[in-house]
Amino acid sequence: MSLQMSANRYAKALFDVALAENTDLAQVERDLAAFAEVLNANAELLQAATRVGIPDAARKAVTATVAEKLALVAPVKKLLALLAEQRKLNLLPNLLVAYGERLLAHQHIVRAEVTSAAALSPEKTAALAASLARATGKKVELSMAVDPELLGGIVARIGSTVYDGSVRTQLTKMRQQLVEK
Repeated sequence: MSLQMSANRYAKALFDVALAENTDLAQVERDLAAFAEVLNANAELLQAATRVGIPDAARKAVTATVAEKLALVAPVKKLLALLAEQRKLNLLPNLLVAYGERLLAHQHIVRAEVTSAAALSPEKTAALAASLARATGKKVELSMAVDPELLGGIVARIGSTVYDGSVRTQLTKMRQQLVEK
């Protein structure tokens, strides 16, 4: 099983437990991120938590100590203890991403990657977000980028769906239509 598949399963389980225990779902994400940040910021701690040669008891103790110092919510502490016991703390980065996606889906939020030929004004950005929200039926979080090669217009990508309103694409379509006729 791939790392991502395993991370998705743990993320689903964590989400379901947090939901059942009425835990703040956003706090769970923040706690996971805080634990991952502490591990990544300290090379010795990361080795103690993930290295193969470290005894299981030591790995669990390190994980529990860090979790206590960070005052993590109970579902996160339980998951981290389980991951430490099963020597799967290396899943944490993928698990954090998978949990974040699950949280956004639960909140009916989608992420849209928008590329435009020039930077958009705040008014146009808000109008675009509203338009994409109507198209998807969900709240939209925009991630903006600028690509002058588009010539004009925008390209919005939400998951696997692409809304291409760029001048470059329109010119390409016109060229194809002219060639076909």
